[in-house]
Order: sequence, then C-alpha cells, then structure tokens
Amino acid sequence: MTRKNFLPKFPDSYVGEFAEEYNKQKWMERNQKKTTLRCIEFLHDDNLGPYPFKENFSCLLLDMGCGTAYSSETLINDGFRVIGVDVLPDMLFKARERKLQNQLDNLELILADINFLPLRKESIDHIISVSAYNFITHDGKGSREEKMIVNNTARYLSKILKGNGRIIIEFYPQNERELELFSSSFKENGFKGFMVKNMPNQKAGQTYLLLKKKGT
Repeated sequence: MTRKNFLPKFPDSYVGEFAEEYNKQKWMERNQKKTTLRCIEFLHDDNLGPYPFKENFSCLLLDMGCGTAYSSETLINDGFRVIGVDVLPDMLFKARERKLQNQLDNLELILADINFLPLRKESIDHIISVSAYNFITHDGKGSREEKMIVNNTARYLSKILKGNGRIIIEFYPQNERELELFSSSFKENGFKGFMVKNMPNQKAGQTYLLLKKKGT
C-alpha cells in the first residue's frame, strides 16, 4: 500500500503486514486527519440547523471504522470524547498503540461490527466515519442483500444516536448506483440531510453525507 492511487480491498488490505504499512504511511495520516477536520466542520454546518452543543467536551462521538485511530486522535485533540470501533483486530491493535503512545485518555476502543455494538439506545451524541463506510457491504451477495445491510445499519445508527445528534460520513461510492444505495438508506430510516461532493460533477469519488434525525 505504498502508492497513493492503490485501490484497497477489504479486508485484505488492512490485515497483517498491510496494517503495519498503513500505520506507517505519513501521507495517509495527513489525509485522514485532514478529512476528519472537515467532518468536524460539517458537524457545525448551518444547513443542518443550529449546532446543539456549546462545547465539544460535552459530546460523546462514535468513530465508525476508526482503523489505526488517525481520525479518533484528531477528534480528541478537538475536544471530543470518542468511542472508536473497528471490525479488524490488526487495525484496532495499532489504534491501541496510538492511544497509549499519545496518552489519548478520552478514547475507548471496541472490536466489533457496527451493527452489533454494545451501546445503549440514544447514548451517542454524534457519529462520524472516515473512508470506511463503503466496506459495510463487502460481504453482500447481490443488490438485494447489500440494500438490506445498509438499511439495517442506518436503522441501528438511528437507535444509538441521541435525538439532536448528527452523522457525518465520508466515503467513496464507486458509481451512481452505490451513491444512491447509501444515501437512500438513511432517508428511508429516519434521517434527513444532504451530500457534499469533492468533485460535484462526478457521481463517484469522495463524498460526504451530512445527516440528522428527522424532526430535530
């Protein structure tokens, strides 16, 4: 994974020696942290309405697909308390090393699938996901199963998110079908919001979903 244009394959590109290499790439760290800072800006986007909190330290934020914790570290440095979750032990082990090395006391790490987290209903203030949300459908066999997965995930996130909470997801849809698959899953399961694309005229490529629960 030494080239920036490397196309990752989940989970193969994030285990064993690839996890070690991922954790050493300075350009990857810069990109992930820069993207996370943009996600923080989107949390405060006026188009979602008035921001519901005065201080970040009052917020418990879920970092979905935290990987080696580049994003989690950035969130903590901005004042948030963070739960980082990842389904890959090799990536989470690197996240634990980062937590200990950088004394990230406000970071808790969970090894789990995001659909089966041990989190209480309405326990999370905000949710972000940086460059990981695409991978929730990697086991899907066909369009019907993929749609079921993304709808179940959106429904679950609605349950654990507080009423005034927000979700910012940065991901890379491969085409218009995949873009519609992910965005519609939230619309159909209690969320409203909009998308921001890094290159507005392209259906694929870097995309942000800015979401909050309907009725808030």
